Amino acid sequence: MKRLVMLVTTVAMVAAGGLLAASPASAEPAPNGYPYCVNGSSTDPDGDGWGWENNQSCVVRGGPADTGGGGGGGGGGSLACPSGATCGSYTVSGLGSRKQAVTRAGGNVLDLAIAMLETDNMQTNYPYGDNKSGDAANFGIFKQNWFMLRNACSRFRGQSTGNWNNGAVLNSDLSTDVQCRHASESYYGTDRWFAGHRNGETGINNPNTSDIARYRTAIYWIRDQLNSNSANRTNDIRYWVNVPPI
Repeated sequence: MKRLVMLVTTVAMVAAGGLLAASPASAEPAPNGYPYCVNGSSTDPDGDGWGWENNQSCVVRGGPADTGGGGGGGGGGSLACPSGATCGSYTVSGLGSRKQAVTRAGGNVLDLAIAMLETDNMQTNYPYGDNKSGDAANFGIFKQNWFMLRNACSRFRGQSTGNWNNGAVLNSDLSTDVQCRHASESYYGTDRWFAGHRNGETGINNPNTSDIARYRTAIYWIRDQLNSNSANRTNDIRYWVNVPPI
């Protein structure tokens, strides 16, 4: 996910006469909240619509990441962000093939949305266990936690917290990963699944927090973009919402 930056207005003092002049960062931002790149596509060597200026990410006007300028590869969905959130879309090479692989493994549109939020490429090449251990360890493209896996998925049901490394099989077995997510949602129910997926056993026991609600809303927003145009389920466009990891 692109780093979140605060758009601030800076001023520079003009030595002769002491006048104040606004810096380029004071210009109206792109719809996703990031500033537009002053130097346009020259700051975007890989063509994904994102540049880097003044030590922060910026959007190339009219490029794939410019949700207000027809960018995003013709996704066709509403890109009005969830209230209070930052969101957008950009192109990830090979993502369309990965989306199709998830679908062939039995995944549905909600699965695509969950995986798309968790990693840029919907792969499992993040740090082992997501830098967590025990019941908090995460595995697979959805980053499913061991607590829910060992309680809800038949592959692991009945195992202990100490067996958490067994969940690593999901990192290379996409079909089992999808099956376990579906089993977990069936076991807990959709709302409690979201709560547990976001915050583990604590979330299961306290599912109605504002943070869990924001996470669920973010996933549903991505799902709705994928549903808005069937091409979005097979192309290289990634939709994202800024959701801080916990």
